[in-house]
Amino acid sequence: MLPADLIEIARELVNRDHPGQTHLKRAMSTAYYAMFHALCKNNADSLVGPIGTPDRSRHAWNQAYRAVEHGYAKNQCKDTVMEDFPETIRNFARHFVRAQELRHEADYDPAISFTPQEVIKVIDETGAMIDNLMNSEFKDRKAFAVWTTMKKRTKNEEFEKNKPEWLRSIQDRQKYT
Repeated sequence: MLPADLIEIARELVNRDHPGQTHLKRAMSTAYYAMFHALCKNNADSLVGPIGTPDRSRHAWNQAYRAVEHGYAKNQCKDTVMEDFPETIRNFARHFVRAQELRHEADYDPAISFTPQEVIKVIDETGAMIDNLMNSEFKDRKAFAVWTTMKKRTKNEEFEKNKPEWLRSIQDRQKYT
């Protein structure tokens, strides 16, 4: 899926004569998916290489593309470490979070309604955020790809607390040798 095509489809849904709530909600949802697929493409291109890269594995690219999880990416985009990224990527991350929340409202809240102006504003912002991400420096896009795809590994505190005594004594000896 091409993000630009999804943005165009979202615009077409809103620009109908007298779009109903179904069209407006579908447009809101489609705008989010434009962002999601832009993130997937960025991650696969950054981690494996874009189309035309010598020795690029199609299967590895597809795996990197499919590795993005909606909820995990959203949580990573909320993380305070996002402060270390450039403004363009932080803006993409903030908009990604908001677009996902709007998609959930559009898809799962039958009582919610949107105006065409609200939806067009989100679509326009989404298009700008995608352009900004794709025009960011490669090193920053690659770091963002790692950040939004790969799980953080932390010390297993439960294991550390209940570590067997024999292992504790071996580790203690290693500290002093």
